[in-house]
Amino acid sequence: MIIKNIESKIRLATFLSVGSFLCALAMVGIVSFFAYKQVAIARKSIYVLDANSTPVLARQTDVQMNRAAEYRSDIIRFHSLFFTLTPDDKYIEYQMKQAMYLVDESGALQYNNLKEKGFFNSILSSSAVLTITMDSVYLDMPHKYFRYYGKQKIDRRSSTLTRSLVTEGYLKDLDVRSDNNPNAVLITQWKTLENKDLNNVQKNNFQP
Repeated sequence: MIIKNIESKIRLATFLSVGSFLCALAMVGIVSFFAYKQVAIARKSIYVLDANSTPVLARQTDVQMNRAAEYRSDIIRFHSLFFTLTPDDKYIEYQMKQAMYLVDESGALQYNNLKEKGFFNSILSSSAVLTITMDSVYLDMPHKYFRYYGKQKIDRRSSTLTRSLVTEGYLKDLDVRSDNNPNAVLITQWKTLENKDLNNVQKNNFQP
């Protein structure tokens, strides 16, 4: 009977020891997790000195918090550069140069195709003014895919043509931000899905 009591006490002591050890490990893990979280938050806090040498708290923001807005900004800016043109060869060259900073070779390919077809020369010869208006931008963040919906107006001396424009592409994050690409986003695999006439209004060129 005494031996059985001793064995029960040993088992109980072993159970309590193992339980205490596991509880201690769990507490250490929880404390470590919250400590790491606090350190990560603290690293986003920066103290800067004002004119009176008084430290002022400035907080960093997570890049991914505003990434969707930056993606949309780059998509809209690229399309505005590529599709807003005036009958000025210097201006067209500038617009295309700025647009090429935001897109990979797929954009350069479309630019070269338009150039070979005489599209830009036709703008100069007809004194056409091209403007683009965005309707919406669909953005799939997990796949970094976008689809742009807009309307382009081509205003010539004889008529005003309105076209629907739908393009798609993917987005690639770059390592370095620059003046020409401040959001460090590159549009890839860009192509035009739709570019069709909606209406063509003839102007009255009658001179009395």
